[in-house]
Amino acid sequence: MEEIIEHPVADGMEERKRSETSSFLESLSEHRSTQSNTHGSTQSSQRLLAYSDALISIIATVMILPVAHTKIGEDEELKESVQVLLTTKIGVYLMTFLIVTVAWAAHVRLFQVIVRIDDCLALLNLACMMLITFLPYTFSLMATFPENHLGILLFCGCVMVIGLIQALVVVYAFSRPFLLKEQIQTSEDLKVYKHHILQVILKVPVMCFLASIFSFIFLQLSYVLLAMVIFLPYISQFLKWCRSKATGEEETPDPEPLYQASEPLSKERLEAFSDGVYAIVATLLILDICEDNVPDRETVKTVYNGSLVSALSDYGPEYLAYFGSFVTVGLLWFVHHSLFLHVTKTTRFMGLLNAFSLAFVGGLPLAYQLTHEFPRNSNNELEAIQVSCVIIFFAGINQLGIWVVALYSEQETLHRYVRYAGRDHIFMLAKLALYPCVALGTFFLTCILSQFSASIFHLMEITVPLAFLVLRLLVRVALAGLRLIFCPERAIPRTVLEEEQDALVA
Repeated sequence: MEEIIEHPVADGMEERKRSETSSFLESLSEHRSTQSNTHGSTQSSQRLLAYSDALISIIATVMILPVAHTKIGEDEELKESVQVLLTTKIGVYLMTFLIVTVAWAAHVRLFQVIVRIDDCLALLNLACMMLITFLPYTFSLMATFPENHLGILLFCGCVMVIGLIQALVVVYAFSRPFLLKEQIQTSEDLKVYKHHILQVILKVPVMCFLASIFSFIFLQLSYVLLAMVIFLPYISQFLKWCRSKATGEEETPDPEPLYQASEPLSKERLEAFSDGVYAIVATLLILDICEDNVPDRETVKTVYNGSLVSALSDYGPEYLAYFGSFVTVGLLWFVHHSLFLHVTKTTRFMGLLNAFSLAFVGGLPLAYQLTHEFPRNSNNELEAIQVSCVIIFFAGINQLGIWVVALYSEQETLHRYVRYAGRDHIFMLAKLALYPCVALGTFFLTCILSQFSASIFHLMEITVPLAFLVLRLLVRVALAGLRLIFCPERAIPRTVLEEEQDALVA
């Protein structure tokens, strides 16, 4: 009887000891695991990536400031100045903006491989960001003195050092594999991955090195080499295809698509970077008002008899131009948001068109600066308004191009509602085509009715937001009218049940 009673007690004590020993071992294991994971005070790279994204989007956007602040004399024809701008400052701005987006894409891909950082990596990244923040100054030198090779040397030098720092980041991270993505940590081809990533990263510094050398020999060729940096993944793919066709061998794939310069970035990263550019452009618009449209105290006292309202009333055109430009930026962001709301996956070409669209959106501060700088009904005002229409047109047409490209592989890239025959296909087309069509129409109207150019442009800025509000109704009315004209038998109003069945089929 005692044995029967004592045995469970003994078993309970043994189980308790085993439980305590097991919990101790588990806590020890967790402690060791935590120590290994936090080796060298490591942390996730997400915050560093978000900080770098914000900084690079700011740098890409402020590239427009040297162009927007170009002073044009009252007796100087804008047409001649625009010709100079288009061949120098605007061209160099577009090139450097796109090169900065290439650097941003490379940075994002690098930290998709390196998922944890320590103090050394954080400091190396700060050094890289410091050089990126210096790029607008080198761009100003290139745009102001395009015939001098010093500006392009400084720009190429910065890009080369950025590439070398990124290569150093790769070497350091691969020497500590616990910083890398788990798929690479457990791989047997660690050296293969490292050499592959270094090979991809060092292509841009090599191109910039060649451009800096040719700046002493043939300056125009150095600009061509820099422009090739933007299309380097496409050029590399084309050369691989040519080599495979010439030798008759199949293309040898890279180890694994964990770091591919030719692979598209995720939809979320494109959205985050684009949102940053739109936000900064909208913010830049107010800087000129804060700087140039605050009257001097003495002037208000002597000229306007102390009436601040009278003094501010002289700046009416500037305020109107600011609000119109802000609405334009906001609605272009709204269209971009609506488009990517229905995009499920991005492609390389979609990313390139998005970069072009953002480059023209970045030019909207120039449009704002021009539309209020010249006297009313002058020839310069007409040409400034036409330049603004061109910038808005290309910002919108590239957004439309993103959607057209997405339609070619709509099963992978688009939600079913906006595919061909989807219930919102026509509505999305109308939303994306609205700004290009209105900007193009305004451009031609100002050519015909030049004396009313300012009124036509401001009317466009007012009516476009209203058009967006009633766009769905306008599309339905237009479709009903087309059915009535071309397909009378289908003009009968459809029931809600029929529309829902069509949506399910789509």
